[in-house]
Amino acid sequence: MALMLLLSTVSWTVDKHLCMDRVMDVALFAKAEDCGMEAAIAVLEEEGVENHCCDDETFVVEGQNDLKLSFNDFEFEQQLFLVAYTLSLPYLNKKIESEKLSYEYYPPPILIKDIQLLDEVFLI
Repeated sequence: MALMLLLSTVSWTVDKHLCMDRVMDVALFAKAEDCGMEAAIAVLEEEGVENHCCDDETFVVEGQNDLKLSFNDFEFEQQLFLVAYTLSLPYLNKKIESEKLSYEYYPPPILIKDIQLLDEVFLI
């Protein structure tokens, strides 16, 4: 539950560097490294060519900021479940004492015939 809360509240940033429509580097929470063609791109931009091969893409997923919930925000069925679960929680781990069995020390009956073999009923 804590991991789910952490993942839903953190903002995610994925940065990709593309060179000739191929992914060269992907970085999470940081800037992706370039492919080393900065000098060639600078020369092309000086000559007036604007269509160069490299491109950077950034995807940002904003996390949830409003985490304050009240009990009244839940529907009636959810409130009923929470109350029932809270009330039954102390009884979930209660050790059940077993009664002493009266037939514990008696031997099993002697088998005269193997009924499963006679009826051809086998457990698989």
